[in-house]
Amino acid sequence: MMKVSVWIGCGVLTLILGNCGAPPKTPPSEVRQVAPAPVSSPPSSEAPLSEAVEGMVAPKRTGIATSWGREVKCSMTYRSFIRSSVEPICLSTINYNHRQGAQEMGVNLKHPTSPMQQIAEGNLEWGMEGSSSLNKNYRWRGRRFAIGEEGDEYGIKLRNLSDARVEVVLSVDGLDVIDGRPASTKKRGYLIAPGATLMVKGFRTSSDSMAAFEFSSVRESYAQLKHGNPRNVGVIGLAVFYEKGALPGSEVIERAEARAFAEAPMSKAQ
Repeated sequence: MMKVSVWIGCGVLTLILGNCGAPPKTPPSEVRQVAPAPVSSPPSSEAPLSEAVEGMVAPKRTGIATSWGREVKCSMTYRSFIRSSVEPICLSTINYNHRQGAQEMGVNLKHPTSPMQQIAEGNLEWGMEGSSSLNKNYRWRGRRFAIGEEGDEYGIKLRNLSDARVEVVLSVDGLDVIDGRPASTKKRGYLIAPGATLMVKGFRTSSDSMAAFEFSSVRESYAQLKHGNPRNVGVIGLAVFYEKGALPGSEVIERAEARAFAEAPMSKAQ
C-alpha cells in the first residue's frame, strides 16, 4: 500500500477547514511531505516561439487547448491518506474542443448528454464548468465530449457522493494540474471529503494560488509554450483512489449488520 500526502483545494473543503486565503500550516512530521516545486509561468505568448521553447517549431493544429490564465487565489494544506491500492479504482476522461472542431471530428451535436456524470461505482460525479454554466457534453466514439470557446475560463467540478474520503488525480492536456509536468497516476492529488464539492480552477502555481484554465489556440496552450509538446491537448483526465480501511459504503454495511442484542443467543440445554 502507498502512503501519500494530498492537497485540499478551494471550495466546500476549504470552508470546512477554514483556511481559504491563508497560508497552509506546516504538515505534521508523520505526514510525508513531497511538495512539488511551484509551476513556473509559461513564456510570453508574444515572444517568437523559437525563444519560448528552444528548438521547437509550433505545429499547425486547429481547435482549442488550455492556456495559462489569470491568477486565482486558492490556498491548500496537507492531510495524510493511504490508498487502498496502488492502481486507481477508476479512470475517466473528457475530450473537448470548440463547436467547429467538434463537428470536424464527427461529434453529433444534436444529442447532448449530462454535463455532470457519475463514475467510480456512483461514488463521484464530475464535469467542466464555465463562468456561467456547465459546459455542454455529447457522446463521441463511446467517450464524453465537452464544448468550449476560445478565451473562456473553465473549472473542473467534482462532487463526492459517498460516505468516505476519496483522492483524485487530475490532468489537463496531459499535464498534472498540481505540478504542471507530465501527468501520472503515481502522483498525489486532491482530497475530497464525504459529500463535499471541489472546484479545480487552474494549474497550481504556489501554495495559495493557481493559473486559471483558459481555452486558447493550440499554439498558445500551456503544453506548447512550456513543454513544446501539444500531443495530448484536448483531453482532461481523472484517476480516483479509495482510502485504505475506509471504503465508500463501509459505514452502511456496518450499520446494516449492527445487532440490537450483542450478546450471543442462549443455547438449549442438552
